[in-house]
Amino acid sequence: MTEVRTLGECRTESPLSVLLGDRRTTRHYVDEDDRVLVDDTLGMVQARRDAGEPLVSFEPGGPRRRIYFDPAKTRAAVVTCGGLCPGLNDVIRALVLELHQAYGVRRVLGFRNGYQGFVPSYGHDVVDLTPTSVSGIDEKGGTVLGTSRGDQDPEVVADCLERMDVDILFVVGGDGSMRGAMAVSRVLAARGRHVAVVGVPKTVDNDLPFIDASFGFQTAFGRASESIRAAHTEARSTPNGVGLVKLMGRHSGFIACYAALATSDSDFVLVPEVPFALEGEDGVLAHVRRRVAEQGHALVVVAEGAGQEHLDDGREERDASGNVRLRDIGGLLRERIGADFDAHGQALSLRYIDPSYAIRSVPANPSDSVYCLRLAHAAVHAAMAGRTEVVVGRWHGRFVHVPMALAVSERNVVSESGDLWLAVLESTGQPARFGDAPATVTAH
Repeated sequence: MTEVRTLGECRTESPLSVLLGDRRTTRHYVDEDDRVLVDDTLGMVQARRDAGEPLVSFEPGGPRRRIYFDPAKTRAAVVTCGGLCPGLNDVIRALVLELHQAYGVRRVLGFRNGYQGFVPSYGHDVVDLTPTSVSGIDEKGGTVLGTSRGDQDPEVVADCLERMDVDILFVVGGDGSMRGAMAVSRVLAARGRHVAVVGVPKTVDNDLPFIDASFGFQTAFGRASESIRAAHTEARSTPNGVGLVKLMGRHSGFIACYAALATSDSDFVLVPEVPFALEGEDGVLAHVRRRVAEQGHALVVVAEGAGQEHLDDGREERDASGNVRLRDIGGLLRERIGADFDAHGQALSLRYIDPSYAIRSVPANPSDSVYCLRLAHAAVHAAMAGRTEVVVGRWHGRFVHVPMALAVSERNVVSESGDLWLAVLESTGQPARFGDAPATVTAH
C-alpha cells in the first residue's frame, strides 16, 4: 500500500553527496531503511500489533547519496493542472532552481495549460524554464504556465514526452491531476520507458489524504478570515445585521473551519461533512434569528459544498474535470434567511460575501512560500532518485513519499468527532446538530 515504485538501481553519485552526513553525524542524512509511521500514537500502534497487523509506514523524503539519473543527461518537465491555488509559481520556481543549481540539470521544459499542453491539436507552445525566466514569478498569483481542467488521452501525453526526450515529469495538481499522472506513467512503463512521474499535491481545500496540509491552504484560510472579519464588521454595524460568507470547500470544510477559528467572530459554521436542517425550532434559520435577537447581529460561514441535500432537484451536471457541479448554497441561505425573518415580522440587514476566486488567485503568504519551496525540493530529490508514481508531502512533520494510488484513494475530510470540529463548536457556541439531520461518520 505504501511501497513506492522505483525505476531501477541508483548508481550515480549525487551532486549533493558532499552535503550529506551519516547516521552518526545526523547531518542531512536520509536513512534508506528508515520509515515514517502512519500511526502517531502508541495506542494505534499497539492496536495494530494486537490485531497481528504490520505497522504501516512511508518512505522518508529527502536527498539520497546515490541517484538514478545522470544530471548532465537529464531533461525534466513541469506542468500545472486544475484550478488556481496560492503558491503555484513558488513551486515552479523552486523546482527549476533546485534542478539547475543543486543537481545541475540544465534542460527543464514548461508545458502550458495543463495536460492540454501535451496534445498537438491545442497548439500550445513549450517554454524553456531557467533560473532567469522564473526570477520573481513567486511574487505573482496564478501560474505562469497556465492551467486547464479535464482529461487528455494518456497515450498522446506519453507520445509527447517520448518525442521530447523527457526523463522526469513534475505534475502540480490535485486528485484528478494525479490520476492522470498515474495513467501516463503506466503507459510509459508499458512501453519500457524509464520516466519518473512525481506529483506536488495542489488542492486549496486541503482534501488529499496522508498529507498534513496542501500548499496554499494556509494562505487561503488566512485570506478567507479577512472576508469573515469584514462581514462581521458589516453585521454588527447595522440593526439586525446578518453576515453570510461562502467559502471554498466542495467536500471538505477545512477552509471554513480554520478561517472561522482565526477570527473567532463566527456564530455558525456549516460544512459538507455535517448535515443540517434548515426548518424547525432546532434548524439553522431559527438559530440565526434567535442569535440576532440575543446579540443584535449574527455571522454565518458556509462551505460551498455544504447543504447540497437542500438543493437537489434530481439533475446532475459535471464540469470538464468530471466533478459534479455544486448548487449555490450561499444564494439559498441568503434567500431563506430573508424569508424567515419576513415570516416572523423581524427586520433584517443581510450582507453576503463570496471571495472564493479572489482567494485562489493571490500570491502565497511567507509560510506557504517556504512550504512550496520545501515540497519542490522533496519532489526533485524523489525524481532524481528514480522514484515514480509518487506524491511528496509532509506527514507528522516529516517529508515523505506517498504512492499516487494511495493519495487519491480517499478524501481528507473534517471529522465530526475530531478535535477540529470540537474547536469550531467551542468557538461559535452553535449546537452540535441542527434539527434532525442524520449523523455521519468520517475517517479523518
